[in-house]
Amino acid sequence: MRGDFAILGDRAVLALFSARSVSLLGNAVAPIALAFTVLHLPGGSPSMLGVVLAARLLSQVTFVLLGGAFADRWPKLRVMVSADLGAGLSQGLAACLVITGHATPWMLAGFAALSGAAAAIFEPASRSAMPQLVSGDALQSANSLLKLSMRGGSILGAALGGVLVSAIGADETMLVPAGTFLLSALLLLTVRIADPVAPAKGGPSLVRQIREGWREFTAQQWVWVMVSQLAFVNVLLAGSFYVLGPVVADRSLGGASAWSTVLVAQAAGFVVGSVASMKVRPRRPAQAAALLTMGFPLSVLLMAAEAPLAAIAAATFLAGVCIDVYEVLLDTALQKHVPPEALSRVMSYESLGSFALVPLGMAGAGPAADLVGVDTALFGAAVLIMLAGPAVLLLRSVRGVTDKTDSGQTAGTATSEVTA
Repeated sequence: MRGDFAILGDRAVLALFSARSVSLLGNAVAPIALAFTVLHLPGGSPSMLGVVLAARLLSQVTFVLLGGAFADRWPKLRVMVSADLGAGLSQGLAACLVITGHATPWMLAGFAALSGAAAAIFEPASRSAMPQLVSGDALQSANSLLKLSMRGGSILGAALGGVLVSAIGADETMLVPAGTFLLSALLLLTVRIADPVAPAKGGPSLVRQIREGWREFTAQQWVWVMVSQLAFVNVLLAGSFYVLGPVVADRSLGGASAWSTVLVAQAAGFVVGSVASMKVRPRRPAQAAALLTMGFPLSVLLMAAEAPLAAIAAATFLAGVCIDVYEVLLDTALQKHVPPEALSRVMSYESLGSFALVPLGMAGAGPAADLVGVDTALFGAAVLIMLAGPAVLLLRSVRGVTDKTDSGQTAGTATSEVTA
């Protein structure tokens, strides 16, 4: 394990980890502060809060492909710094308007959309930057540690957001994410990467780059098959776990405190999964990742069986482990098998394909439960998710993806440094 953490001795890697953690900390605090701010504004209501949160999500989905094109067109660190500065400034301006009493819910919806766009532009660049800092066997360890730092930032931010809103109020708490985004940008400014992508001068248009990214995304069958599987799984999991799960908790597990226990178990599973993924080195990572999705609905299956809370919490923990190991294996496989000059765009298509349909799953869970019953809907979703893993393994392209460490298609040996 000590060897896996040795890459943190590289100050550039450590700066990237720290920046990502701080940025995720802000992303976790922001929705909590925003929710209570909107609800207490003149004209604020649960429906208006839904509009504000939906504006951020819709903007994030809309701009993710553009983020991938940006990151393959210009140096990735420059793209990340610009996105952090944009998020920090928009969040800071929104906070100032709230504090001075000039904000309206519709204004905050606009700023939420700007924050969503910044997050969409940041993500593909951050996911594809790691192969430029480390390569070979160290790449998966780096991805595992990055995932661990991201989970830590999210968990700490969620807890900190509640404490700050109670202690200083939602208005002032909105300043905290602005500060974390700006701090992330400052950390990233200390990193220098030998970026293989030269700034485009008179090159192809962004639209053409996005189209070329689609061709690269579909060029290797296993890539789009794995993303299609994940899209299918996420739609079913989002509706069953996040929508029907609280229904089961309220009906038979003890209410909000029981559901909180389940979510804490999930968060713990994410952390353990990030650590475990440092040691899980399957020779065929896509095959292993496909099978890991069979563990995602363990808690959903137990909810359908009306199992006790302790069993559901344990299953949720195991599902969290499977999810984070899956994400690290898939990211590492993409980084090793997709040409570096197209990696950000491919990852942006992966993000879009994986999560664009999640709102449909959430919206459809209630009607499905009304039609067939909550337990039947949960059981059906769990079974379909478990069948999806073996189904994709029928394809040789998925089974044939190997854990290559160095080839002409990998990032190769990357060099990095940190400014003094």
